[in-house]
Amino acid sequence: MPASCSSVDTEHASKYLQQLCKHWSHRLEVEFDPQKGIVHFDAGRLCRFEAQDGRLAMRVETHSDGELERTQNTVIVHLKRFAFREEFGEVAWQRAD
Repeated sequence: MPASCSSVDTEHASKYLQQLCKHWSHRLEVEFDPQKGIVHFDAGRLCRFEAQDGRLAMRVETHSDGELERTQNTVIVHLKRFAFREEFGEVAWQRAD
């Protein structure tokens, strides 16, 4: 299963994690608390979030390489929308499978 990891430095990691999870919970299966969250986009495609000290860690898991890139982009576009006051620049993903 293709997977990748990334993180962004932010003092608002828990806030963004919760905003993202609440946003997607209206139409997707989502589990979260202030420190961890999982968004199930569909069978075999999900994103895990973890709010750490000064950082939001993310892990995307999918069933294909094409879906991996698409899901990474979806996550970052939504994160940047909620965190519009912060400048994350280019967010790098590292393969983790």
